[in-house]
Amino acid sequence: MRQILKFLLYVCLSLSNSHSYGQVTDNYAAKIDSLMQTASPRAFNGVILITQNGKIKYSKAHGYSNFEDKTPITIKDNFRIQSNSKQITAVLILKEVENGRIDLNSPIKKYLPELKQTWADTVTVHQLLNMSSGITSLDKPLIFEPGTGFHYSNPAYSLLGRLVENVSGDKYIDLANGLFENLGMHNSFCYEIDKPNTGLISGYTNSTDEYNLFDFNTTGFTKETWKGFIPAGGIVSNVNDLNIWDTKLHNGEILRPETYGAMVTSNVEDFDETFSDKKKYYGYGVNISGNDPIKYIGHAGRGLGFVSLKFYVPEKGLDVIVLENVYNRDTDIIYHFEKEIRRIVLNSNLIK
Repeated sequence: MRQILKFLLYVCLSLSNSHSYGQVTDNYAAKIDSLMQTASPRAFNGVILITQNGKIKYSKAHGYSNFEDKTPITIKDNFRIQSNSKQITAVLILKEVENGRIDLNSPIKKYLPELKQTWADTVTVHQLLNMSSGITSLDKPLIFEPGTGFHYSNPAYSLLGRLVENVSGDKYIDLANGLFENLGMHNSFCYEIDKPNTGLISGYTNSTDEYNLFDFNTTGFTKETWKGFIPAGGIVSNVNDLNIWDTKLHNGEILRPETYGAMVTSNVEDFDETFSDKKKYYGYGVNISGNDPIKYIGHAGRGLGFVSLKFYVPEKGLDVIVLENVYNRDTDIIYHFEKEIRRIVLNSNLIK
């Protein structure tokens, strides 16, 4: 009898240890912590916030907001979010759709009568939003017939910024900043030249072990050309505000259900591997994964000394935001940590 009890105790302990070991190997927090300590192929310098159903699952800052002074980066710091700005522009357009001022299937010439390009009579608002317009530059011919392909286009989103100004009668900056204020995103704003741009930390370029302060003045932007770029990539925010944005956007607090549905539904295939290792599509200012292993929606951004990736898993109420203030010029490793964190999370018990 005593031997039987010893055997049963051994089995229980073995099962317990096996279960614990299984939890450890699926400990996404430990895996992300370990990843952040690596220095190859480059070092991580930024912040990460993961929430699920309103609860913080992971929140950490690693590195410096200022390399010269060795100022530690914090979770409250503001970053340029670059192309993550596009979903804000898409929402401003869709709110005007809800107001009856824009028809997504109308040619953009209807709302931008000043355009002289012949393609303005054929490219629709819908095609600007989902990158199927074929526009590479405002002064060049289209690279394909509108609606027949995919080409990632900053000029398309600059046009959307002008379009929303024309139909609303308000400046894009005022529309975006007003939306942030209404949503309680008090640290989010459009970057403006010669303005304080409160809380925005320094951005850096990185090559090997050198970190060079990015000088915005070397970009060649004028006040006017920068205003045109803001709808494509000129917004400043932080992880807490972006979490508010994602939570409210994907839970019906910004757009009506049918409008939101149009935003996150697409058959326009995007081939960028940053957002997904598998098939993905481009909606209105957002990438959309397929359903393998689970559907998620978000975007990446890079440039001017900053890198970002964020995505939301509607089925799990899961939000993942990664912001860095270091831009590596090696295109193969720009998004190294962002992609690895995405893989860790999507293979974790957060979605299983």
